[in-house]
Amino acid sequence: MGRMAVDIGGTFTDLVYFDDDTGELTAEKSLTTPSDLTQGIQNSIALADVSPEAVSFFVHGGTTVINAITERKGVKTALITTTGFRDVLEIARGNRPDLYNLRFEKPEPFVPRYLRFEVRERMDAEGNEIEPLHLEDLDAIVATCQAEGVEAVAVQFLHSYASPAHESECAAELRKRLPDVAVTASHEITREWREYERANTAVLNAYVQPIVQRYFERLERTLGEQGLNCPMHAMQSNGGSTSFDWARAHPITLVESGPSAGVNGAALVGELCNEPSVIYLDIGGTTAKCSVIMNGEVTVTTDYKLEWSRTNPGYPVKVPVVDIVEIGTGGGSVAWFDRVGSLKVGPVSAGADPGPACYGQGGTEPTVTDAKLLTGVLDPDYFAGGQIKLDRAKAAAAMQKIADGLGVNVEEAADAVIRLADADMINALKLVSIQRGHDPRDFVLVVGGGGGAMHAATLGRELGAREVIVPRYPGYFSAWGMLATEPRRDFVRTRLMRADGVTADDVRTLYTELRDEAEEYFGSDTNVDAEDLSFAGRIDLRYQGQEHWVGVPVDMAAPTIEGVLADFHVAHERAFTFKLDDTPVEFVNFHLVATASVPRPTLKPLDNEGLSGDAAVKGTRRVRYGEDGEHEATVLARELLPAGYAGDGPLLIEEKSATTLVHPGQVLRIDELGFLRIS
Repeated sequence: MGRMAVDIGGTFTDLVYFDDDTGELTAEKSLTTPSDLTQGIQNSIALADVSPEAVSFFVHGGTTVINAITERKGVKTALITTTGFRDVLEIARGNRPDLYNLRFEKPEPFVPRYLRFEVRERMDAEGNEIEPLHLEDLDAIVATCQAEGVEAVAVQFLHSYASPAHESECAAELRKRLPDVAVTASHEITREWREYERANTAVLNAYVQPIVQRYFERLERTLGEQGLNCPMHAMQSNGGSTSFDWARAHPITLVESGPSAGVNGAALVGELCNEPSVIYLDIGGTTAKCSVIMNGEVTVTTDYKLEWSRTNPGYPVKVPVVDIVEIGTGGGSVAWFDRVGSLKVGPVSAGADPGPACYGQGGTEPTVTDAKLLTGVLDPDYFAGGQIKLDRAKAAAAMQKIADGLGVNVEEAADAVIRLADADMINALKLVSIQRGHDPRDFVLVVGGGGGAMHAATLGRELGAREVIVPRYPGYFSAWGMLATEPRRDFVRTRLMRADGVTADDVRTLYTELRDEAEEYFGSDTNVDAEDLSFAGRIDLRYQGQEHWVGVPVDMAAPTIEGVLADFHVAHERAFTFKLDDTPVEFVNFHLVATASVPRPTLKPLDNEGLSGDAAVKGTRRVRYGEDGEHEATVLARELLPAGYAGDGPLLIEEKSATTLVHPGQVLRIDELGFLRIS
């Protein structure tokens, strides 16, 4: 028996299967099939040649939720709010990121005004009823929703984080009167304050819920027909997994499911290499994602924003998400000229269909993958292990428009595209490291994704990271990370209190309530034993009058207010370079992370039997190394490299899922686990 993980990306669908009996790991990938994502999964299973009956655990991550939102392919959704707050989505926040743009326009709400409704009810911030809920107000709302063909409804009442009684009653009535409509109550997603953020989160959950429900039903049916009969789990954005049933009701918690698994994998690589400080970079076909891991801990935040940029406030999602910076630059990113003739790369991607021009599937636009082929990095006969034969002539024809625009030849144009893509990725890496007060020289750079290994040596050198680590199976890294993932759920309560009025008993009581809720949640999972649960607490605090807060860990069993405050002052100074010892402090949010310990696959040390550096040499290839010029690079087969091998660049290390580039002047060594270490 064994465990299977599948990660659906914008270009490829990756599968990893771990055999519990032999300890062997099988990895395969196939092109993503956007018209029917389940087909890509079936193709990957067929390539891996895994018997469905041998699968005892299945976990799935992908882009279903985020694609439905970014492509605006969700369902027609309505919003019901407290009287007087109909326009909360339109008003949003008063801050404007593009400060001097006098023509700035706020992002358009996902619910138009004619589908935003009000009902009479009111709770205060302490959860006390001010006005009872008037269910008769729903009569006209239900009639309008039926007439307009609404498929989902979000309910968000003022202060329902403090007392969800009215919201629960309203949602129950809607589910009774609109049985075929998906209903989301905001407290079912988050009990953290911030009215606009909670409303937007509830709306986005409702917006994608019917799509995710249909997808999971189709996936379960398809896998069942193939003979797969085992517990099925979905990868969440918080770095943990959950059941398909929970995911159906709370699909917004899957918004960054694939990337969060990769960050988990990077933390595990850091642990295996005794490197607690890690910068993680995942370069896929559509995007590049990066995150920082400090002291072996993955950072999770509830301040995530979809489509956020320097000039766009984005859409807040108030659910726990691994702290990731994502940019629209990947292997399939299209190179183009803007209106003033400046070269750009991304965010538009060729995706899997038609894909980069070199795939020969009808794509005609120049991409980063085409550029890597033209500069000699990619072997046209060994891409994805030989599954896809790359066409250099088609890549050159697509890149010619860039060459013409720059007045250079095709190879030089390809160099320019790669250097621009690298610059975008360096900016993202600096955003999560230098701009947050971290010195990259104290970190190792761990890379994943099909494109990560190709860019790693260049980016690691530019960033100044101490070392670059390319783990085994880098092209399947998010799927591999899913196998190392444990069931998890985050519980949050907002309870605004002055520190001088808080006692240790208050903190213990609140965490007892959260723990009871966590145990009830996991109690419904027959695959989890109560003794396997572990809990961790965190409290968000702020100086009185501040808008934002800083989180610090807390000993839930024996908290001391003095200790929490001392930790807060230190954390605040680290984050903002100052502290205010004499200013009153407020407790804001109480977090509980509940995790269930489950068996995880182990990575066996590399067996050197039959491996040698000489046998690994496949030949040489002329490669353009950007600023380092053109060199004859030795090409090595990664699967034949023994532990302890060391070599000087220029090198190319090829494997089925990735190609690793080593620059002249850099040194490659293979550690005992088979990881590539570049310094």
